[in-house]
Amino acid sequence: MYQHIAQLVSVDCIIFGYENDELKLLVFKRWIEPCKGKLSLLGGWVNPDESVTDAARRVLKLISGLNDIYLEQVDVFSDVGRDPGGRVISIAYYALMPIDEQNKKLIEQHSAQWVPYNNKPGLIFDHDTMVEKALEKLRMKASYNLIGEHLLPEKFTLLQLRKLYNAIFQKEFDPGNFRKKVLSLKLLEQLNEKDTTESKRGAYFYRFKKKDHANFSNQIFRVE
Repeated sequence: MYQHIAQLVSVDCIIFGYENDELKLLVFKRWIEPCKGKLSLLGGWVNPDESVTDAARRVLKLISGLNDIYLEQVDVFSDVGRDPGGRVISIAYYALMPIDEQNKKLIEQHSAQWVPYNNKPGLIFDHDTMVEKALEKLRMKASYNLIGEHLLPEKFTLLQLRKLYNAIFQKEFDPGNFRKKVLSLKLLEQLNEKDTTESKRGAYFYRFKKKDHANFSNQIFRVE
């Protein structure tokens, strides 16, 4: 005879942003018990009439007002004791969100804040593990495809792109090798416009070409 045990299903969103050459994480101050007042990831319950992905998109829309946020599933977290409030199974997603003044105001209304990944405070439950797994997933994505269009401005320099990669991988890429590799992928369009703040000669702006970017079969950047 089967014993019925009440189980709740939730989603947790590891939301990465990029600002001032730093990879950042969006966290919020929890307003309910358990762990009321402590820092947490953004999340919510999965409604009976929606998929887990739809639930994650709903949470992201609520916090940012944005519809077209890049989203990818990370893992399922189901340890029996992971949530002291009850039996909760959580599906974690990572998202890439631009940091700008418009979504900053809405984010602040939800008691949320951007914190540098390198100075991340401890989070509740197993959320720190979720963040680490999400970063591994993001690094894998960045190693097989050129990312940045969800984190950088529409037009950017190769230096800005390299600094983003430095922040994601937590290491310094060689400028010459990075430039050569990136341009060889033929995924960027050079604009007839320069940024003169980086040097006297100026650096050309680039933007992503308007097409879907399939993953390359081989790594373009090593995950280490």
